[in-house]
Amino acid sequence: MSGSGLVSVWNGAAVTHGLMAMFAMGSWVSVNSLWVELPVVVRELPEGWNLPAYLSVLIAFGNLGPIAVTVTHHCAPGRLNERVAIYYIQVLAVVASLFLAIFWSHTVTMAGVERSLPFLLLSFVLALVCCTSTVTFLPFMFRYPPEYIRTFFIGQGFSALFPCIVALGQGVSKLECKTENGTVKAEYLEERFSAQNFFWFLFVMLIISALSFVALTQRQIESQQHRSPRESDSAETSKNREETHRLYSGGTLVSEEQVHMVKEPPAQTFWTARNIYLLALLAISNALTNGVLPSVQSFSCLPYSNMTFHLSVVLGNIANPLACFLAMFFVLRSSVGLGSLSVVAGVFAAYLLALAALSPCPPLQGSLAGKALVVISWIVFTGLFSYLKVVIGTLLHEAGHAALLCCGISIQAGSLIGALTMFPLVNVYQVFVRVQDCVVLDSC
Repeated sequence: MSGSGLVSVWNGAAVTHGLMAMFAMGSWVSVNSLWVELPVVVRELPEGWNLPAYLSVLIAFGNLGPIAVTVTHHCAPGRLNERVAIYYIQVLAVVASLFLAIFWSHTVTMAGVERSLPFLLLSFVLALVCCTSTVTFLPFMFRYPPEYIRTFFIGQGFSALFPCIVALGQGVSKLECKTENGTVKAEYLEERFSAQNFFWFLFVMLIISALSFVALTQRQIESQQHRSPRESDSAETSKNREETHRLYSGGTLVSEEQVHMVKEPPAQTFWTARNIYLLALLAISNALTNGVLPSVQSFSCLPYSNMTFHLSVVLGNIANPLACFLAMFFVLRSSVGLGSLSVVAGVFAAYLLALAALSPCPPLQGSLAGKALVVISWIVFTGLFSYLKVVIGTLLHEAGHAALLCCGISIQAGSLIGALTMFPLVNVYQVFVRVQDCVVLDSC
């Protein structure tokens, strides 16, 4: 292939979509990796199974980042350079993951008690980065046509799928039930590779995400340098014919200056009943998918079997990017249709919550139908809400740069409310009862 052919391929839409997905993957891959590796980590660190509670609190404090970004946008509109902010965020994530891979098992004695201070501090930094990415990555997407925001959500789906697949390959939580002296005991099998190697995988994923973002911004610079004056004039004329909130011409990324030069629609035009409705649906869907249901997934699945739990996690994470991919071809714009979709997804969410509340004795526990039903419910629940989030993000993209900032705030606020609601129920009041491995209850 000639040099011009390679340049043409490099500047093509397919490469842009691929880079966009890998860039978006870095948004939540850190927190997702910490969660899936917890069963291995808790056996090494002194906090033991209290570590998930610490991690939940650290992620909640990670919302200080979105608060700072939101305050900056409010007090100094147009002053925050999102591209520079994303560079800082990604460098911080890469450095933190590097230190995590090296020092995750180190402990410090504090007040006579051994604590895993390096792991906790680095987990907070990674949580801060992930939470802040929601309100910086999404507004950055305003520089691209709407179809790229759907690719962005596909990449976010990869941030959960890839760590999950690697953890399964590692053999996390794999056990055998052995009988000794008439008593059945659970024996956890040794993982195929260590937690340190898993955290090196996280480091590589974040490097790939950062390099993908550099490539995206470099493509912008190259396209601007090679554009002739006539092409620039033509593009400017075409842009002026667009509505004020459409900051693109074809698939070309626009510059930082153009983003802030274009006048935003008046604030009152955005806060329509429809947009408020979309933001409310977005907050509710993220509260359920990122806060409420993940907190009780083990309670809803483990009573049926470990395999049911693993299938629910893996297939649910596969349903996420597949639903986002569907949104590339079909966007449901009807408010009634979106509401109906959320109601259907909510029914499956209610069923899964009921199963968790009935743990360790849910209905159809010993039957294949019960196992199939819980796995299908997780797939449909995750897929429907994933599609809903992508469609709402696409519709808000059309409302302007500030709308995408509100989109990110809504996502983060919903996730935080969902997590804070479930934390006391699960960890303090212990409303949900976890089934014991290799134990069959006669009362069921």
